[in-house]
Amino acid sequence: MNDALKNVKLHLLVLALVVVSELIGIVTFNVGPGKLVLLPMLYAMFMGIFMGPKFLKVVKEKDMIQASTLVGLTLLLLMARYGTLVGPKFYEILKAGPALVLQEFGNIATLIIGIPLAMYLGLKREAVGAAHSIAREPNVALIGDVYGLDSAEGRGVMGVYICGTVFGTIFFGLMASFLAAFEIFHPYALAMASGVGSASMMTAAVGSLSASYPAMAEQIQAFGVASNTLSGIDGVYMSLILALPMSNKLYNYLYKLKYKTCSENV
Repeated sequence: MNDALKNVKLHLLVLALVVVSELIGIVTFNVGPGKLVLLPMLYAMFMGIFMGPKFLKVVKEKDMIQASTLVGLTLLLLMARYGTLVGPKFYEILKAGPALVLQEFGNIATLIIGIPLAMYLGLKREAVGAAHSIAREPNVALIGDVYGLDSAEGRGVMGVYICGTVFGTIFFGLMASFLAAFEIFHPYALAMASGVGSASMMTAAVGSLSASYPAMAEQIQAFGVASNTLSGIDGVYMSLILALPMSNKLYNYLYKLKYKTCSENV
């Protein structure tokens, strides 16, 4: 981290990307009864991708590695800011307590959809690691502890973790805008759904929702942060006690159905 803090080129590039993104500002498109919202965070991420050694070669591999060490530091500032939002809305969030807890069971939908799709595409035990959860840091640690990261399950969870790191923020921001545009769900429900245990993904989704519902912006941010905090606390237990055993049972059933034989890991 010390080398990254001393990398002046890196800081100037980040500052330039932020300034350009903020100058572009929030861009909205009318979609049905609502609007699709594109946030400065999305522009910064896309421009940052093209700065890499595979494209414009403005930054080198060394700069990218150093930049990754600063992500945790910047998230500390973000979470401190979110803490100031949750405090004033504490009693309002408390009233929604059962909803916040019950929405955690929605994470099980990941395995119900993901494992059949992964196996259809040809994955085997990788499907369990990849689809038992949204594959953020606690889930990577869980799979590493249970199976080892050099196992098939480990390859699966790491694959989804890397894809989520690169594309997850973009996907969450656009998906939140899309759902808000059609006004199918209440903004608070969407805010709670955005808290999946990833600060960056939650920030992108909450930012889009706040832009779509400016009058509810503070409440949306508070619900999103509270949900994300709960996911961080109980997410690993949900995975260990419910999601992982269910993933294995579903995998074994589908494996027998597809290959007409029992799985090698029953």
